[in-house]
Amino acid sequence: MIMLHSFFVKYVDEPRLLAIYAFFAFVLTAILLRVNFRFLPVDHGRVNAVDGELSKGKTRGVGFVMMLCFAVCIALFLPFRVESAIYALILIAEMLSGYLDDASKIPWSDYKKGLIDFVLSVGVGIVFVLFNPSTIAFGSHVVTLPRTVYAILATILVWMAINAVNCTDGVDGLSSSVGIVSIASMLLIYRASFEVEYMGFGMLFIAVLAAYLLFNASPSSQLMGDAGSRPLGILLALLAMKSGHPLCFLLLCAVFILDGITGLVKIFLKRFFRISILKNIRTPLHDEVRKNRGWSDPQVVIRFAIIQILFSVIWYITTL
Repeated sequence: MIMLHSFFVKYVDEPRLLAIYAFFAFVLTAILLRVNFRFLPVDHGRVNAVDGELSKGKTRGVGFVMMLCFAVCIALFLPFRVESAIYALILIAEMLSGYLDDASKIPWSDYKKGLIDFVLSVGVGIVFVLFNPSTIAFGSHVVTLPRTVYAILATILVWMAINAVNCTDGVDGLSSSVGIVSIASMLLIYRASFEVEYMGFGMLFIAVLAAYLLFNASPSSQLMGDAGSRPLGILLALLAMKSGHPLCFLLLCAVFILDGITGLVKIFLKRFFRISILKNIRTPLHDEVRKNRGWSDPQVVIRFAIIQILFSVIWYITTL
């Protein structure tokens, strides 16, 4: 099966071939998400979230199905490389972790989830420096870091990305819509830097997210839960590093940072240092604009996606 790409590329140019793979992933995911899998949990409502009770009774953890479709398409279509195969396994491991948390009657503690995220983040960092140069580029400037330093910074980036996306996943269609914009921005701006398997990773994930939006657009019937949001965070960080310009994450994923990380910083400072910041602002920020600014869910999704597009354009302009 892993030789299909080599066979088809003889007859179809690579960009068109990846588009065909993405179309297949979209159709496969859309079909399977219509199936009522009994092993998938239902949401019990999100405590302290704005309109959290509206999620009660919806199918949760469909990220399990999304990630399996993603993995099947990788195995079927993309060239086999040891490095990319390890990343695929890490994404599946993160999905399983998120799914088990979604399905648990007693939600896992933040420390347990944080430890699992940390271990998998370390894995991504170590694998990356084993197979890639430890360089950071910004425009025409390139800085080479010691491999150990790069691995540490990569671990921080991946861990931050996992938790930022997870915190943003609280409004119907938000994390998937912004995720599509962020992934597409990386693929378009740095298309010359990506090897075919990572272009494939990005396009397949966009297709899976698009299929999920059919069921998650407001008012949603399904929630991907941690099983989908956490692997999405890993993929965004991985693509940023694979582009050769990991700092692009700061603007190409700016909405995730602003919406998700602000809340994490607020909680961290209050819990460990008794320092209170943003006292009059709800976090994540999508709760602030819904509760105190009167934005509807569709307005949040559209406006946050537009904001991310603007950040992506700014990054593109600054790197010309």
